Amino acid sequence: MKSTLFLIILLISGLTLFSQENYNYNKFKQLKEELATPNVYRTASGAPGHEYWQQKADYKIKIRLDDANQRIYGEETISYHNQSPDVLKYIWLQLDQNMRAKNSDTYKIQSSSLRERVSFGQLQNMQNDFDGGFKLDYIKDTKGNDLVSTVNKTMMRVELPQPLKPGETFSFSVKWWYNINNRLEDGGRSGYEYFEDEDNYLYTIAQFYPRMAVYNEVEGWQHKQFLGTGEFTLPFGDFEVSLTVPADHVVGATGVLQNPKEVLTKQQINSFEKAKTSDEPVMIVSQEDAEKAEQSKSDKEKTWIFKAENVRDFAFASSRKFIWDAMGVKFGDRTVMAMSYYPKEGNPLWEQYSTRVVAHTIKTYSKHTFDYPYPVAISVHTDRIGMEYPMICFNGGRPEKDGTYSERTKYGMIGVIIHEVGHNFFPMIVNSDERQWTWMDEGLNTFCEFLAEQAWEPNYPSRRGMPSSIVPYMKGDKKFISPIMTNSESVWNLGSNAYAKPTVALNILRETVMGRELFDYAFKEYAQRWMFKHPTPADFFRTMEDASAVDLDWFWRGWFYTTDNCDIALEKVSWYQPDTQNPEIEKPLKKKLDNEEVTMIDIRNAKLADETYLANNPEAADFYTTYDKYKVTEKDKKEYERFLSSLDEDEKELLGSNLNFYQLDFKNVGGLVMPLIIKFEFTDGTEEVQRIPAEIWRKNNEEVSKLFMFNKEVKQIMLDPFYETADTDMDNNYWPERQQPSRFQVYKSRYGSGNYGGGRNPMQEAKDKQ
Repeated sequence: MKSTLFLIILLISGLTLFSQENYNYNKFKQLKEELATPNVYRTASGAPGHEYWQQKADYKIKIRLDDANQRIYGEETISYHNQSPDVLKYIWLQLDQNMRAKNSDTYKIQSSSLRERVSFGQLQNMQNDFDGGFKLDYIKDTKGNDLVSTVNKTMMRVELPQPLKPGETFSFSVKWWYNINNRLEDGGRSGYEYFEDEDNYLYTIAQFYPRMAVYNEVEGWQHKQFLGTGEFTLPFGDFEVSLTVPADHVVGATGVLQNPKEVLTKQQINSFEKAKTSDEPVMIVSQEDAEKAEQSKSDKEKTWIFKAENVRDFAFASSRKFIWDAMGVKFGDRTVMAMSYYPKEGNPLWEQYSTRVVAHTIKTYSKHTFDYPYPVAISVHTDRIGMEYPMICFNGGRPEKDGTYSERTKYGMIGVIIHEVGHNFFPMIVNSDERQWTWMDEGLNTFCEFLAEQAWEPNYPSRRGMPSSIVPYMKGDKKFISPIMTNSESVWNLGSNAYAKPTVALNILRETVMGRELFDYAFKEYAQRWMFKHPTPADFFRTMEDASAVDLDWFWRGWFYTTDNCDIALEKVSWYQPDTQNPEIEKPLKKKLDNEEVTMIDIRNAKLADETYLANNPEAADFYTTYDKYKVTEKDKKEYERFLSSLDEDEKELLGSNLNFYQLDFKNVGGLVMPLIIKFEFTDGTEEVQRIPAEIWRKNNEEVSKLFMFNKEVKQIMLDPFYETADTDMDNNYWPERQQPSRFQVYKSRYGSGNYGGGRNPMQEAKDKQ
């Protein structure tokens, strides 16, 4: 009895576990545990709650750029406004430059190994001679008293003289300096580029001051260390920044220039005013002016003063090499100045495209989100990496020295400008936590970049966005793929994970799952709800559903929380036709089908028919020797007439039509549930596309069947005919079965491996022929 009871308990436990496993495994389970519980700060609809709050930090900063020694010297006064309901005993600041300190964790945690062949450059990088990081002179209150502070790598805690109550403001001052890194040799999001030919520098400067960290109800203090990949989370505030630079430098920065008469010539001021109403870029500093300036160095200095309101950060660029052009972009009764700063090395590309692309970007993004609210949008050229800050960004895309360029360079430049200018919207205004969720700014921004690129010219060669572009990544080794909902420092292949995959996911939502109208409305609602606020992933997920009435939990779960890929196979197609019971139709058809079932034995035996016993002994014949089972008899006709008499007119018409039933069996090989888009091609040359929502998989995530009825015969069936779902194996998407051939190159052995990279670009080849 005891053993029987134990067996019953085991069976019951097993059933319970099986049920729970099935429930957890179901890909349509609602996102409950994964999302934070709604509250008075963040609602279940995805909107800010009625008690939502956020902090504010205002800055007055004085900077001196030491062009002789490549250093930044700075002093700042920060006014921190406690708008939370909490009493604060201390505050946290970000010291981003400390990532470059010699003892930085960024260097310590990099994995490395030694091989038989090592370049001198690799050896030099191992030495890490650069003396980076903030050198703090003091941290004082407004009365000049030293404040107690603790530096923990890239974060600094400042003890408050007395607790900061809700509604109060605390002001304090910091003085510091640091060595500017060589952006091209040492890497980094900002720094300098050195031009050896005329011994000049081009500075793109950011993260140059101790910055307040975010404090909110989601994380408390967001003081996760800056290791290089995870970007920044910052509160909004107002900035007044004085930039003292060599007198012959031209400066572009976040905000509006306050003292143009002190730093610009009368001609430059007039050109700037003209640019406000121009529909094409107007030169403020020409290439001729820039080339004159870079030939000599002034030993004097000028101070440029900028103000910016309601921004989360500040950056600037400074060089005597800068060409500067601008044009106005109208938003109602406001004019936004689209501007570019670039050295002669950027021409002719930059003069032709940069500012036009800036204007195009803010107009296109505004269409899908909200009107661009800032007074300026700036693109600055330095070689290689692109990086974004409020109202200003630093972009690559440099032609050859002879002024020619490849298509890759041209479209790469246009793409990076759109991307970095677009970051003004995500995350500079829709201020997500980049340190935690890279995809919330990079993914959403790359999606909008794709929309802007496609609006730039027909068939724009976007690098990311088309569903097929993510296929190689999604079908790769899962050991090296992370879910999108992974912290940026822990992600394998950040570009594919945080940029490309979210972009494709949003395109599939827009084009296939929701449709453009519903998607565009919901996406704009999210942007407008959270502009100048701090959204979380849950706020985005909930808003997209709330504003569209489309349950998307299955989509967020599959695309954002798993590494499943889309591979839906058309496993089997079964073709059925109704039995009309008309002997004059069914018997000939039966004869035809039977005669098609001919084996090789039948074929060979037919050749020996004259040698059979019956052929040589006709007396062995009987009734069945000549019986034709396919012949229509009078009895067959009468039975058919009786059957017809039992039908009404509608049933007779239905039976008389040429009905064809096709049962399609699908298998979810990749694990990602997706809609079924099925294209039917018929023998009469017509086509039809059927779209089945992803919910067809709700009862069985692995296998489903669907029956289709047509009054004509199907010639071919194709699953995902418009390549909408990022299906990683198209070979199993056809009936009859069809394989896509792989291509291989044929080359003569004397040409080596067939590597055709490098060489001259088409513009150079065209010049050669002139």
